[in-house]
Amino acid sequence: MLKNFKPIVIVAGDPKSVFLELYFKSLKKKKFKNPLILIINERILLEQMKDLKYDFKLNKLDLNRLNFKNLNNKKINVINVPFHKKFISEYIYESFEIALALIKKNNKINLINGPINKKKILKRRYLGITEYLDFKTKSKGNTVMLIYNKNLAVSPLTTHLPLKKVHKYINKQKIINHVKQISSFYKKKFNVVPKIGITGLNPHCESNFYKSEEERIIAPTIEYLSKKKFKVSGPYAADTIFLKDKMKKFDVILGMYHDQVLTPIKSIFGFNAINITLGLPFIRVSPDHGPNLEMFLKNKSNPESLIQAIKFLDK
Repeated sequence: MLKNFKPIVIVAGDPKSVFLELYFKSLKKKKFKNPLILIINERILLEQMKDLKYDFKLNKLDLNRLNFKNLNNKKINVINVPFHKKFISEYIYESFEIALALIKKNNKINLINGPINKKKILKRRYLGITEYLDFKTKSKGNTVMLIYNKNLAVSPLTTHLPLKKVHKYINKQKIINHVKQISSFYKKKFNVVPKIGITGLNPHCESNFYKSEEERIIAPTIEYLSKKKFKVSGPYAADTIFLKDKMKKFDVILGMYHDQVLTPIKSIFGFNAINITLGLPFIRVSPDHGPNLEMFLKNKSNPESLIQAIKFLDK
C-alpha cells in the first residue's frame, strides 16, 4: 500500500439508479491505486451485481473497527447500510452520515456520491446534495458547484432553483465568493490563475426594466474583481459565449443559473465532465449525470464520467 494513499468514500446513492452499473464497469476498465469504500445496502449491491452479471468478491467492513491502511481494491470494500423501500430518504441520509463520520476519522478521505432523485429523497429540505453538505459541514453557504473538464469548466451561480426565483439570489457577494472559490481551487490544484468569463442573466445582457441585473449587479462586480487582480471579464450574452472562438479564451464560464451553463457543457463534452463541490473541508466529486431510471439494469450506460471522477481523486 502506498505510504500517502487517500481513501475514496463512495455513497452509492439512489437504489434505482445506473450508478452501480457504472461502478462495476469502472472497476473492470481501470485499476485505481487508492482504496475505494462503497457505502450501500449489501442486498442491493448483490442483487444488481447478479442482474447485471458481474462477479466481484466483497470485503465487508465494520465502521467501528476500520483500518484504512489494510484496504485495497482486490475486492469491493463495502459498508452495509440498512434499507427499507418505504424509507429511501432515511437510507440516503444515513449513507451520507456514515461517509461524513469516516471523513472525520481520516482527513485524507475524499468523497464521491452517486446521483439521487432530489424531489423524492431531499423532499425540499435542501436544493441538492451541494446544499445538504454545505449545511452538514457548516460551510455557511460558501460552497460552489463546478462542472469540470480540463479544457473548460462551468459554474452556475444558483443551482436547483426555479427560474422565477433566480434573479432574487443574484448579488455582489455571491459572485465574489464564486470567483474566489474557483480561483483558489485552480491555484491550489493546477497552480494557475483561471480566466473566468461571466455571463449576464437576461437575453443579450439587457432587459426592458429600468435597470437590469447586468447594470445594477453583474457588471459592477466584475469591475470590482478586476481591480482586485482576478482574471474576470463580462458580462457576456449566454447565447454566444459558448461559440468555439469565444469559449477557448476561458478556463471557466460562470453563469447565473443551472441550465444556462450545464446544457452547453454537456452538449460539448458529453460524459467527460465531473461535478466538484468547492468550499467544503474535503473534496467532493460526483459524476455528471442523474439516476437515469429509464436505463436502470439495461447495462447500456457510459461509465466515463464516474471513471473521470475517481481518477481525479486517485492521485
